[in-house]
Amino acid sequence: MGGPLQREQGRTFRGYTLHDFGLYDFVVVDAIPRSRAAPRSTLAAMTSHDAPEGSRTAAGGAGPVIRQETPDDHRDVREVHTRAFGDSERVPGLVEALRVAEAALAPMSFVATVDDRVVGHVLLSATRLDAPRRIVDVLSLSPLGVVPEFQRQGIGTQLVAYALAAADSKGVPLVFLEGSPRYYGTRGFEGAGAVGFRSPSLRIPEAAFQVARLSAHEPWMTGTFVYSDVFWAFDCVGLRDPEA
Repeated sequence: MGGPLQREQGRTFRGYTLHDFGLYDFVVVDAIPRSRAAPRSTLAAMTSHDAPEGSRTAAGGAGPVIRQETPDDHRDVREVHTRAFGDSERVPGLVEALRVAEAALAPMSFVATVDDRVVGHVLLSATRLDAPRRIVDVLSLSPLGVVPEFQRQGIGTQLVAYALAAADSKGVPLVFLEGSPRYYGTRGFEGAGAVGFRSPSLRIPEAAFQVARLSAHEPWMTGTFVYSDVFWAFDCVGLRDPEA
């Protein structure tokens, strides 16, 4: 995950970890071995505003191009997440499984390119909200990855903004994620529990459970967020405690 990544010792798969007296922040995941037992992120949020058409660059034409992923990008996207998360199987495997999973909403997958090189990727995939009135089809933002040499340059921020604009343009009412409130709280997300949503797992810390309410959201749309089967199959929900 790109712009969101900050420094912290230890490696996680989702990009957030406990530290600073219970607050969350992102961790650098490129080359630092885990030096102590700590709760392990299992991945779910591994973790610029009209409907996105074509591609978008920063003001004045500078910076990365954000565009829809194509099949030709799949190998490069695998490399992005392998390098961003230090994991050649789990995160890339999650992406590949979510691309082909049957779902009510088609996945929305975007890449960031610099000089035609894929340096970042974000995926939105179908999930559900179990609301009192009915089931609501919503999206999860996960994963978000940027190769190490392009991190902390705002690429993650642009990918998140582009993804939210795309979801909004399709009439999706809500986008959920697990991740750093410091990062995502300034990029369209808010604490989900405080605005009427229930987490799908007790292993998801309250501060990490977040939602973006888009223009199609209505007040009755509250309830329990439900991940797709793929996230559970890859054990990509919440934090695991190796000492439990």
